[in-house]
Amino acid sequence: MDLQTRKINFVQEFLKLESEKAISHLEKLLQKETQSGSEFKPMSTKEFQKRIEISTKDSKNGRLTENSELISEIEKK
Repeated sequence: MDLQTRKINFVQEFLKLESEKAISHLEKLLQKETQSGSEFKPMSTKEFQKRIEISTKDSKNGRLTENSELISEIEKK
């Protein structure tokens, strides 16, 4: 399925929505995507490896966020 067809299908499904909460979530997502889209810069391999190293150390030292906590944080925004 090409991108244009996917967009049309998405819009058709969006128009069927009755949930204020679902529409609000999609609006926030769209706003974040349109704001950050122009600022995106791919990271270098070196930077990527450093992030992996830091994340591994955080995991070993118990510096983690439970997925339920993360979801709760996201829903607040």
